[in-house]
Amino acid sequence: MPSRILEILRLLPQPTLETVYMTLAATLLSCVLGFPLGTYLYCASPAGLTPRRLVYTVLSRIVNLFRSLPFIILMVLLIPLSRFIVGTSIGPTAAIIPLSIAAAPFVARVTESALQEVDAGVIIAARAMGSTNFQIVRKVLIPEALPSLVSALALTIINLIGYSAMAGAIGGGGLGTLAINYGYYRFRMDITLGAVIIILLLVEGVQLTGTAVSRRLWAKR
Repeated sequence: MPSRILEILRLLPQPTLETVYMTLAATLLSCVLGFPLGTYLYCASPAGLTPRRLVYTVLSRIVNLFRSLPFIILMVLLIPLSRFIVGTSIGPTAAIIPLSIAAAPFVARVTESALQEVDAGVIIAARAMGSTNFQIVRKVLIPEALPSLVSALALTIINLIGYSAMAGAIGGGGLGTLAINYGYYRFRMDITLGAVIIILLLVEGVQLTGTAVSRRLWAKR
């Protein structure tokens, strides 16, 4: 086997693990932040369970503002926060903070959209049986929207894989750092290509898994 291929195979495992680590940790944190926010946005929307026009408008604008910020700029802006929380502004652990904050508005918006897809008749029936708003959310809305929520989770992970690659531009670690520091700066396009292939495989794996789980959930309804 050519020495260059062996070198690429030797370099890929650690950055791949760092990318998976960043992605999974950021997915968890972004869901913790974004899912409750998205649920509340649905409840406070004009067609929600407890409409609050002013609160909904303000929160919706804030979500849109954070979603419109380019990730690379947001990551630079959040360097002080990363340094405050984890003690450093470089490396995979530090990158989790901006990754989570960047993905949370996306999670909130797709959660709101998934809950809006639930048939209004199901909600009306739950109200007729005396269910509280909390019970409707927990026992009606979330189970009914679960296939869409799984698809949204897969999209979130895919976005975070892309964000984690961009984080490599400013020392975030992972496959992005490998592609830039070892590939681009050293004129080793073969290393960059290897990192890109791994990223594509990760994205394809997440997409196939998300689609399969979502279809199974739809079939059980």
